[in-house]
Amino acid sequence: MDVKPLTFETGKKKIRLYYTTDVHGSTTCFKKFLNSAQAYQADIIILGGDLSGKLIVPVYKEGRDTYSTKFQERPVTVSGEPQLKELLAKIRFTGSYYVILDRGEESKYATESEREKLFKRVLIDATREWIQLAEERLKESKTICLIMPGNDDPLDIDPIIESSTRLVNPDGKLITIDGTYEVASTSFGNVTPWNCPRDIPENELEAKLETACSAIKSPQTALLNCHVPPYDSGLDMAPKLDASLKMVTEMGQPVMIPVGSHAVRKIIEKYQPLAGLHGHIHESKGTTTIGRTFCVNPGSEYAEGLLHGVVLDLEKGRLQTYMLTQG
Repeated sequence: MDVKPLTFETGKKKIRLYYTTDVHGSTTCFKKFLNSAQAYQADIIILGGDLSGKLIVPVYKEGRDTYSTKFQERPVTVSGEPQLKELLAKIRFTGSYYVILDRGEESKYATESEREKLFKRVLIDATREWIQLAEERLKESKTICLIMPGNDDPLDIDPIIESSTRLVNPDGKLITIDGTYEVASTSFGNVTPWNCPRDIPENELEAKLETACSAIKSPQTALLNCHVPPYDSGLDMAPKLDASLKMVTEMGQPVMIPVGSHAVRKIIEKYQPLAGLHGHIHESKGTTTIGRTFCVNPGSEYAEGLLHGVVLDLEKGRLQTYMLTQG
C-alpha cells in the first residue's frame, strides 16, 4: 500500500511539537491534550494512540430519580439529576464509559456478543463526541493536530477521525512540515497477551514500518510516530505475566521485562530518524537514544486524570531541546 503524502506549513524557523498518548477514554486527559496547543504554544500536537476506554459501567434507573451502580468495586446509589451528573462525570474521569439502563434491561446484554456490541456502540459515540469537541476547541487555532489510534483501538473509530476537516489521522500517511520535517506513523503494534485490535506479528509490523519509512526523503530530519516502543530500549519495561496473565513477582516485587517491538527497533536502527515518539507501556516513562535517534515514551496515568507528554523544540532540522511534562 502506498503512503499518502500530506504537507503543512507553519512559516516558522523554530517549531514546537507536543506529544502525548494513551488517554484511554479519559475525557479529562483529552481536554488537556487539546489545551496543550495553547498551554505550550505548540505548532503541532500529536495524540499517539489508545484513545479508547477499557470498560463500560452500567448505571441502573431504580425509580423516578434514583440510580445505582457498582463503581470501583463499591456499590453506589444517587438521587436526583445533580448527583447523577456527578457520578457520570466520575466514571468518565477514570476513562470508563457508562450506559443508563432500566432494571430488567440487563437481560438484553446477558451474552458476551451483545455486551461487545453495546461497548462498541458506546465507544463510537464517545469518540465522535471527542472529535467534535476537538474541532470546536481548535477552530480558531493554527496548530496542526494529529490524532492517531493505537493497538487497543478498534478499526471502527478510524472513519470518525478521517471525517474531520480540522484533524488528521497520520496513520499510514507521510506528513511533511515546512518542507523539512517528515512524520511517518503507524497505529499497529506487536502481539500482546490481550490480542488487541491492532496487534500483528512482528514481520507484518516490520513490513508496515518499512513501507512508511522507505517513503521518507530525509531520515535525519524525520519523526517516527509509532505507538509501540522499540524492544529493550528502557521504554518498554512491563510486569512479566504467567500463562494465566497473573503478574510474576520475586520477593514481593513484580518482575519487569522488555515487551516492546523488535520490528520497531530494527527500523529505527536502519533509518535512524531524528526522533521516535512512542507510548503503549504506561509505566515505562523515559527517554533514550538508539544510535542518533532520540526516543521517548511520556508514560500514562490517565485513570488519575494526569496527562503525561513531551515538548520538542525543532530548529534547523535538529532537536534543540525537549521537556517531559505532567499535569
